[in-house]
Amino acid sequence: MGHISQRCEAIVLQHTNYGESDMILTLFTAEYGLLKGFAKAARKSRKRFGAVLDPFTQAIFQWKRGRGAFLLLQDAELLNSRFGLRGDLHRLALASYGVELVSLLLEEGEPSQLIYELLCSFLDSLDQGGDDLSARLLFELRLVYLLGYMPHLLHCSDCLKIFADEAIRFDANRGGSLCLDCAGLTGVSIDLGTVGSLARTLKITHRQFEGFSFSPKTLQQGNLILTQVLQQILPREPKSLKFLSQL
Repeated sequence: MGHISQRCEAIVLQHTNYGESDMILTLFTAEYGLLKGFAKAARKSRKRFGAVLDPFTQAIFQWKRGRGAFLLLQDAELLNSRFGLRGDLHRLALASYGVELVSLLLEEGEPSQLIYELLCSFLDSLDQGGDDLSARLLFELRLVYLLGYMPHLLHCSDCLKIFADEAIRFDANRGGSLCLDCAGLTGVSIDLGTVGSLARTLKITHRQFEGFSFSPKTLQQGNLILTQVLQQILPREPKSLKFLSQL
């Protein structure tokens, strides 16, 4: 008996040409997590899939389970092409960085409704012309939080002292923020206002990007914090990060 067809909403994270006319896709879904799909003859005829297989596109895919690890993609209904972000190189690079982070930090077949919603909202913000630097910081921060890797922010990760109006340092290798007595010479100097802003941000829904515009200092110091945390948890440096840093 053949496999039963199924339908599922997904974001296309990546596509790779295979053979003369086929394509292999990496899809991200809320229900099934990361999936690999095989689209037979997708490059020979655009009638069946059209632009649905382009990265960052959101669609409802119809598929069957194949014999191996790949889904056999049969059809797709376009929901959102996010065509707007393709006209700006920096936004396009940020979108590539965002989907690569998800690909690197999630396991195949690991469902996550919240991270799916977060990625959709991040891509929508870039597509609609929102503050791209603030969107990046928000996405990284919320992704780390939802994955359970959030460092200590408002108290010392060593002595657990709650910070008042004082200078602090941050060292992801030691769990996050540190008072000066515990930090010694380790970590980087961070304003208490920066970690306060990041902590307050986490109280707002992960789907909201509109209306956020961090100060230059918060962006700079927030980037230092998230860079340290991501270096700890990523299996390798994202390839898209090198290109993004050159823009």
